[in-house]
Amino acid sequence: MPTASDPSLNRRKLRLALKVARDKTSLTQREAAERLDWSLSKIIRIEAGTVSLSVTDLQAMLRLYEVTDDALVEQLEQAARGSKGQSWWSEYNDIISPPFAQYLGYENSADGMRTYHPTMIPGLLQTTDYMTAFFDASPPTTPRQRVIDLRTARQDHVFSENGLSMEVIIDESALRRLVGGASTMRQQLAHIKELATGNSVSIRALPFSAGAHDSLENSFILLSFHDDEDVLYVAGPGGVLTNRDNRVMVARFQECFEDLTDKALDQDQTVALLDELLDQLSRS
Repeated sequence: MPTASDPSLNRRKLRLALKVARDKTSLTQREAAERLDWSLSKIIRIEAGTVSLSVTDLQAMLRLYEVTDDALVEQLEQAARGSKGQSWWSEYNDIISPPFAQYLGYENSADGMRTYHPTMIPGLLQTTDYMTAFFDASPPTTPRQRVIDLRTARQDHVFSENGLSMEVIIDESALRRLVGGASTMRQQLAHIKELATGNSVSIRALPFSAGAHDSLENSFILLSFHDDEDVLYVAGPGGVLTNRDNRVMVARFQECFEDLTDKALDQDQTVALLDELLDQLSRS
């Protein structure tokens, strides 16, 4: 988990506490905004954890919600002071879209991640050479090296600092696709095998024999929290979406992941497939 000084964690702490406090008063977001003489969007953004919160505004909300516990008030005031800092990805704001910035805030405070990609190696598992080959084949919409630096920084943060548990299902097509050629893929598959046989992440392959399933078109990530509902991030032909509030949609992708888990190879079978592919590449 990130440290308490991380602004995204402080914003999330405020979001959870203030929503609970508002619910206890039976006030809607609109009613709370009217009582505070604020815009509705301000309340929505605060409860989404996407903006910082001043101590003065926090105190106004706590008075409205009749929160009087001195210890809790002090904790939330400290969180408000820490909500204004810079997150690790701030230096990449020039290339990060608002939906992805919102997602990174959730990822930064998550306890667990479940993810699947139907066509390529997920970004958190990619080697630098694989990234380079992938972006070489894409239209130059943003500076390639900046995107690579962002992706490697995200990897460093997730694996070295965040400490969240990870379950990754990779489609067999992604493992066989020669992104960057045989040498790049040997390095990439060796990296995946190292992760799969370690303790940092659970990696399982979805074989071609699994046939049709409900996630052929979309990659997705489910983030889990010990004190909150799952957050869904979907990327596909229709664009990207970060979703926390549409519980029907989140539940559908939770079911998708369980279905993929049932169809995927176990760890030993996955490692055996990786060894088979590595052997083929070494002879190519």
